Amino acid sequence: MRSSTKTFICFFLSIYIGSIGMEGQTNAPQKIYQLTSEEKKSGFKILFDGSSLDQWIDYNDQYYIREKSIVKKPGGNGNLYSKEEYKDFILRFEFQLTPGANNGIGIRHKLMNTNRGYDGMELQIIDNDAPIYTHLKPAQYHGSLYMDIPAKREGMKPIGEWNEQEVRVEGLKIKIILNGVLILDGNIGDLPSQRLKRNPRLLYEKGHIAFLGHDSEVMFRNIRVKDLEKQ
Repeated sequence: MRSSTKTFICFFLSIYIGSIGMEGQTNAPQKIYQLTSEEKKSGFKILFDGSSLDQWIDYNDQYYIREKSIVKKPGGNGNLYSKEEYKDFILRFEFQLTPGANNGIGIRHKLMNTNRGYDGMELQIIDNDAPIYTHLKPAQYHGSLYMDIPAKREGMKPIGEWNEQEVRVEGLKIKIILNGVLILDGNIGDLPSQRLKRNPRLLYEKGHIAFLGHDSEVMFRNIRVKDLEKQ
């Protein structure tokens, strides 16, 4: 057999074999983040799998996906809301800060389609050691229930590294674990009654989980939630 004929046959064989290998494949995005066996058994679900924002609402186009992470754009405000509402829940996620970054976790939050404003509670996400935040009040640092219950300033990894955080909200109790360190264990019911009257958002019973943008770049990934009402 001539070499040109051999080349021709090999070429078509390679196409045929390749087509067999592609059979059944789709162009669907690959899910990067998966639940652990413990999380599957206990009822967690994935809120962000690294491929889409299908389970989120972004009214102001302030969040996008980069390198399998949700990224808050560095300029402008804006909130990203879970499509579902939650009352009592456990939220697990990873986050990475940029120098001087400031964001927040909204809990039992109401939807707002404006680029500024909050209607719910906020758990602070912030670069504790940035010089511009030297004079913050205790309940303005990372993990604090903003302006109400201060968190311990412990557990944060250096800027540029990924942090793991768990937030447990059950009734009036809020607990936060940052990289294995318990930094907040508070009870909204312990706040002065006048404070609760002035800020009824502290007593919302149900709402959305949200990322609350503050004009700086922050990244989030591997987001999972367990609805404690469905136990």
